[in-house]
Amino acid sequence: MTRVYVLNGPNLGRLGTRQVDVYGVTSYADLEKLCETAGGELGLDVVVRQTDAEHEMLAWLHAAADEQAPVVLNPGAWSHYNYAIRDACAMLRNRLVEVHISNIHAREQFRHHSVVSAVASGVIAGLGVDGYRLALRHVASQNPG
Repeated sequence: MTRVYVLNGPNLGRLGTRQVDVYGVTSYADLEKLCETAGGELGLDVVVRQTDAEHEMLAWLHAAADEQAPVVLNPGAWSHYNYAIRDACAMLRNRLVEVHISNIHAREQFRHHSVVSAVASGVIAGLGVDGYRLALRHVASQNPG
């Protein structure tokens, strides 16, 4: 069974209470459950994590690179400026799907560019939490068994 890391960056632990007009009412606990259930249905072993600490995210990305595990990543605000996260993503040896709950291209100008996108296998933005389901489906199709 393929292990997939679903990694979430800063402020995503506040889902369901933070800017519900932008991010919706799904709680972070509900997002974890959604990812684990969707992954299980696809034959994936899904590990869901969230952190507001850059060093913790870097350690998780390094571990995924060492394991050659695929990653679904919502880098949150780090998307737009964090080159350390981008460089850690570039070390990944399997699929990296960047996910954004909101459409970053329809928001403030500073959110229109992601430094992570250039090293991602694909990007899903603006489809709400369903973007995670789609990302996991893609990973499963690229990592059978």
